[in-house]
Amino acid sequence: MKISVIIPVFNEADQIAERIQFVWLNGGSKVAEVIVVDGLSTDETVSIAAQAGAKVLISQQRSRAAQMNMGAREAIGTVLYFVHADVKLVGSFVEDIEQALKHSDAGCYRYVFESNRFILKINAWFTRFDRIMCRGGDQTLYVRKEVFDQLNGFDEYYSIMEDYDFILRLRKRFRFYIIPKNVRVSARKYDTNSWLQVQRANFTVFMMFFQKRPPDEMKARYRQLLNYR
Repeated sequence: MKISVIIPVFNEADQIAERIQFVWLNGGSKVAEVIVVDGLSTDETVSIAAQAGAKVLISQQRSRAAQMNMGAREAIGTVLYFVHADVKLVGSFVEDIEQALKHSDAGCYRYVFESNRFILKINAWFTRFDRIMCRGGDQTLYVRKEVFDQLNGFDEYYSIMEDYDFILRLRKRFRFYIIPKNVRVSARKYDTNSWLQVQRANFTVFMMFFQKRPPDEMKARYRQLLNYR
């Protein structure tokens, strides 16, 4: 098994080096590469990622689906591991994924927020359940490359909710597993919005997704409901 770690980014200069270095320090010989796919950042993300030892690709389209697909096309590993830049991984991720692949084709971790707020601990607790509402890209995603290719990767029609679409398609044909350990997710969205605002935005877009509303409409509505730093 060789893992290609793929990180889609946009303006993540403050933390991208730490994420890449963590992968190299903990991944060992079974990590084939770290691929950072940049969506035309306006800060120093690209140069910092390259200096930290990542293979850097530039996507002309700032869309996670397009960026992750670009990374997957260039990947040499037999397993793809998609990671968001604001997520802190588990040090045992290689061993965890290797064990999980004995009885699955793809999967994710649970998560906890980098926050002591009780309400966010409740949110995170639900990620242990095998329900689509409890999923999301922040939980990271491992998948056999052959499976990813058979599913034609992420559907680039989706400028938002691409991970939900992919998991729903995957689970119709392949085995999915939730690793019973926690990655750590930034709570920065909750630093500038109330808990209720974020839940309202998430639920609204979730319902729009199942109503098959256009992705650009979903994305515009999501940004309308939340404040971004």
